[in-house]
Amino acid sequence: MTGPTAPAALELTDVSKDYGAVRALHRVSLRIDRGEFVAIIGSSGSGKSTLLHAMGTLSIPSTGHVTLAGQRCDRLDDDALSALRARRLGFVFQQSHLAANLTATENVATGLLYAGVPRAQRPRLAREALERVGLSHRLTHRPNELSGGERQRVGIARAIVNRPELVLADEPTGALDSANSAAILDLLQRLHDEGTTIALITHDPSIAARAPRRITLRDGHVIDDSRNT
Repeated sequence: MTGPTAPAALELTDVSKDYGAVRALHRVSLRIDRGEFVAIIGSSGSGKSTLLHAMGTLSIPSTGHVTLAGQRCDRLDDDALSALRARRLGFVFQQSHLAANLTATENVATGLLYAGVPRAQRPRLAREALERVGLSHRLTHRPNELSGGERQRVGIARAIVNRPELVLADEPTGALDSANSAAILDLLQRLHDEGTTIALITHDPSIAARAPRRITLRDGHVIDDSRNT
């Protein structure tokens, strides 16, 4: 982790989120420094998904603001915010959401559509990302030709193809068996060891225990922010 004077990879300042009369997040302030591996844990309804959407600039906070790579997101127009998100963030979800008619390489290349990468360079970068996640032998396979664990690896490759500063992973093992779950967690750990900042959303204490830092949510409040030993 870099020193406290360096810009954070991501910072939330007094962020609340309301849905009508319901407050899903309550004045959450947190900082994720470059190079950290953070697990955000909570039960269903704790506000994890709402927090992820705020962290990923996918929803606008009702109060407070998000700072991504040193830039206040509330001060950017939609185009500038989309460009910042495309350059700085990678998203991994519980379902890989792959296009059925595209090969693994083509699916990963879609992660470069909004990052300003020339079309001619996208296949090479996609192949390199698939190699990083151990799928160099599945470049031309379509989703129905891949196992569940392989599909999730393609989703991770798509998230990291532009080498984002921060990867937000939302229950990435939730749809996998124990063996594939362990493999995906090992992969995220290896990506972190290579320098990627990881924020992992989970409800599973055993998964959260793998991260050096754990943030616990309950009813939209951060009730604990501590280091795992």
